[in-house]
Amino acid sequence: MSQTLQATYAAKRKARRFAVQGIYEWQMSHNPVHEIEARTRVDNAMHKVDLSYYHELLTQVVANHEALDALLIPVLDRELTALDGVELATLRLGAYELKEHLEIPYRVVLDEAIELAKHFGGADSHKYINGVLDRLATTLRAAEKQQSN
Repeated sequence: MSQTLQATYAAKRKARRFAVQGIYEWQMSHNPVHEIEARTRVDNAMHKVDLSYYHELLTQVVANHEALDALLIPVLDRELTALDGVELATLRLGAYELKEHLEIPYRVVLDEAIELAKHFGGADSHKYINGVLDRLATTLRAAEKQQSN
């Protein structure tokens, strides 16, 4: 992998980390997204973050959270309200990427969500995230998933 590609990959990974934190903050506080984003940019060294991707993830996941929840509810084994806040933020971000970023292979979306859950979530939340998003990929990325099996 070239250094440029590695830097792009790392910048997107960092964007996801900041985005899931912002989504979580929004879920807990309902502060305006533009305030969350502005504070995050001031409080953190973000020179190695894909800022446009961070902005997209944060704003679009929050703006479309009801539609994303509607996608998630059929593949959950519990009520949405019973989910841990970090799990919900991670699932919403993963659902958004599965639905809107077809250029990102579904396995990459799952791997990134698993890493977010390992970093921010509870001990076994990554297993739950993997299972839910894998079931969602069966719906949203059926052809791609079938080809990879």
